[in-house]
Amino acid sequence: MHLQLGEVSTIVVSSPEVAKDVLKTYDAIFAQRPHQIGAEIMCYGSTDIATAPYGGYWKQLRRICSQELLSNTRVRSFRSIREAEVLNLVRFIETNTGSCVNLSEKLACMTSVIIARTAFGEKCKDQKEFISLIKKLVKVSQRLAIFDLFPSRKWLHVISGKTPRLEKLHKKYDVIIGNIITEAEKNIGEVEVNSLLSVLLNLKNQGALEYPLTIDNIKAVMLDMFAAGTDTSSAVIEWAMSEMLENPKVMNTAREEVRRVCGSKGYMNEESLEELKYLKAVIKETLRLHTPGPLLLPRECRESCEVKGYTIPAGTKVMVNAWAIGRDPDYWNDPDKFYPERFMNSQIDYKGSHHEFIPFGAGRRMCPGMSFGTNIIELCLAQLLYYFNWELPNGNKENLEMTEALGAFSRRKTDLVLVPISYNPLPISSNLKF
Repeated sequence: MHLQLGEVSTIVVSSPEVAKDVLKTYDAIFAQRPHQIGAEIMCYGSTDIATAPYGGYWKQLRRICSQELLSNTRVRSFRSIREAEVLNLVRFIETNTGSCVNLSEKLACMTSVIIARTAFGEKCKDQKEFISLIKKLVKVSQRLAIFDLFPSRKWLHVISGKTPRLEKLHKKYDVIIGNIITEAEKNIGEVEVNSLLSVLLNLKNQGALEYPLTIDNIKAVMLDMFAAGTDTSSAVIEWAMSEMLENPKVMNTAREEVRRVCGSKGYMNEESLEELKYLKAVIKETLRLHTPGPLLLPRECRESCEVKGYTIPAGTKVMVNAWAIGRDPDYWNDPDKFYPERFMNSQIDYKGSHHEFIPFGAGRRMCPGMSFGTNIIELCLAQLLYYFNWELPNGNKENLEMTEALGAFSRRKTDLVLVPISYNPLPISSNLKF
């Protein structure tokens, strides 16, 4: 579908066949990001992973992400942080059993702390202020930027009011992240610190990169980690819980599986996750119906290209509608139904090779934090189901709000407030690996 959005010629891709062409067959041609004023301001000239122009610098950042920051080995090394923070959430819930708990609020807090600890290390005095600022930044950046639709009208930058707000937030971010980096630099070489920031600082100081990393580059990458990871992971957990409450049979099946697999041990940790086949199917079905970013980050055609008989000129903006693709009736039976069983004994996954299911994108610009986020989602859901039964405050599922809020990310319109009922006792042994 072609749209003329202001001065910007835009193609919207809503079918798996065309998505495959854009994200695989002609991936290199569509790997560019369109220029956006918000990214230019907040991401230090678009030098982050998500919005950097396609080229040598971006390719280097991508390698750093896949081999250093978010490799499977690195993600596994943060296991103790995930388990500790999920257990902290469970302990809070345990103290409030029988009472209403704002799960949305607590999940957002948990994911923010997990990302902060993995990004900065165990201790960061500016952590709370930093997380609060990121939330404000994400909220402002999600609003439609009218000046990006009329790039030649420079005066729109001023009258829209968004540019001054972003510049103000950017200055605050720069001060806080600058203080955090200064503290981290003092520890480089003195103690072994397993944090994403320490990895980037070490790479910068070694001076062996083709494109030397600057402090501003590192600040931009750190912003990506928080802006992309905090809302998305917590929102998927919220939607999974919402859908299971809406579909009690699914809730019972997932709960029984978790308790059967972990029952003999008396506690839940990441070692048990691989056995939870049905829970993984629940998560896949949640990602299908509630894709974290319904419209994947926009791409731009780098050169004229023919797709399905149509010529797409260079400079055309391309939006991939992952939400519509995940509900395409040609690929999904009863597409609007929440039915995790469709993924049982199925080879379809979200790693970018099945273009009817692309919640994390596909190709060169695929989300590099996929495994980091899914590990948090799986562990948290498993623990919520293992330790508690869950009820709605009024006990009537017909009053469960399932409306999505407007915005770049798929979130519930209202917070998910539930009543937890204790089922399994929490672990008390200090020898357990949490």
